[in-house]
Amino acid sequence: MRVMPEAAARAPSAARAWPGFARFRGLAARTWSGHRLFIIVCIPAVLLRADAELGYQWQAWFNDSFEYLSNTVHLSLDPTRVSGYNIGLRILEPFHSYALITILQHLMGLAVAVMVYALARHRFGVPAWLATLAAVPVLYDGFEIELEHLIMADVPFLFLIVLAAVLLLWDPDPSLRRCALVGLLLGIADVVRSVALPLLALFAVYMIIRRIGWRKVAAAIAACLVPVAGYIAVFDLEHGQLAMEEAGGVFLYSRVMTFAECSEMHVPANELFLCTIVPPDQRPIAQEYIWDPSSPLDRLPPSKFAPLPNQLAENFAIRAIEAQPLDYLRTVIDDTGRVFAWKRYVFPNTQTYDEYVFGDKATPIPSWDKGHIGRWDSWAAAYAHGNPNTRLVSPFAPVIRGYQRYVWLPGTVYGLILLVGLGGIVLAWRRLGGEALLPWAISFALIAIPAATAEFDYRYVLPAVPFACLAAVIAFSPGSPGAAALRRLAGRRRRAADPPAASGTGDHERDLAADGA
Repeated sequence: MRVMPEAAARAPSAARAWPGFARFRGLAARTWSGHRLFIIVCIPAVLLRADAELGYQWQAWFNDSFEYLSNTVHLSLDPTRVSGYNIGLRILEPFHSYALITILQHLMGLAVAVMVYALARHRFGVPAWLATLAAVPVLYDGFEIELEHLIMADVPFLFLIVLAAVLLLWDPDPSLRRCALVGLLLGIADVVRSVALPLLALFAVYMIIRRIGWRKVAAAIAACLVPVAGYIAVFDLEHGQLAMEEAGGVFLYSRVMTFAECSEMHVPANELFLCTIVPPDQRPIAQEYIWDPSSPLDRLPPSKFAPLPNQLAENFAIRAIEAQPLDYLRTVIDDTGRVFAWKRYVFPNTQTYDEYVFGDKATPIPSWDKGHIGRWDSWAAAYAHGNPNTRLVSPFAPVIRGYQRYVWLPGTVYGLILLVGLGGIVLAWRRLGGEALLPWAISFALIAIPAATAEFDYRYVLPAVPFACLAAVIAFSPGSPGAAALRRLAGRRRRAADPPAASGTGDHERDLAADGA
């Protein structure tokens, strides 16, 4: 068919109408051709999150969610936990939308997968299929999707830590400015979840091992301390204490009360009320010593989270650890070991476990969140300026509920991924573990620190998984000692599988001579 010149002139191309279109089209084409597999794998993951959003409109609730919201609405720092997440909620409060919060958190979960894939491909040259496989757990784990749907700080924390690690590992020699940005992200993460501050030590040690330079290490530490110091200053103005919270001692006390025996240690008179005569094997789970009304901590006014009870609890816990170090170590190991079980068990109690799954009924607003806040009857309603109850909508809710029941990463598989990464780190001992050392150490710290300072909880495992996957693929990436070991192993197997070549006369004569014939 012949095209008339005047018709072509009257129909300008998109590239002529928008000069940047050709560049955008070229970029899109290169992205599709280079990352086709990953993009295809991401599409169902996006649809699953859309299904969760439509099925559970527009959020899922955990007990701590209501504490976050009450502190956000009346703008105060929580004494029991750091309140950086509250600040984010406060920024979004003018929209009065839980959907906006959970959509952003679902996008953060997807962004974590993108960052894992991008780092594996860009810096370490990992094949597309393997880099995609490393991102699959965060994309498809049903409990990860539910965590993103909770009004909780865990997913923003994960996003910040992964971003910090990816920025540091993106180039072999990161710039001073980038190292400062990494430190700043760690500082922000620390006011979202306090477990981030110990991670600063891991980042600093890694930078020293990799000889990144003392100026860059100092810049990262200084930048990290800026938001931390600012938070401490505000906390001091509000609570009269230079700290980030007033509950660290209380949680450590709950940790040791699963084994502590006052007969084994010297307890001052003002701490004797913290003892118990119940034998260790008959005691409740650790968190009962915090939240149960009969806890010894409730005997001190005005609150267990006041400075005095917190300090007494911390002193008592330290005495218990010093007097019974093996019992403490055994408790931490046992709690950490729960991470690697094949199945998920109802722990620490039924109520907590049920809040980690998409249920067939919406979690109700608890009575202790009720109150008269203007014209609203709860803090959750005051934040949304409307009905805060989760609405279950079919057929979307049953789909994601059934999906979560069967699709998730068993703890044993996570343990195997950790072992793969550790194996690669050991093979790279001449390079002090190589680049895989940082994500592996972060992953292990994220499961060990809660077990050492409070108690195991399933939601603490999910942020550790992407780092373990990243460590495993980095440890065996092209050019690594792990990859070299795999090539040697494959070569031995090929040689062992090849049939022996036909032997000549001289070979037969040598064999006979060796037999003495």
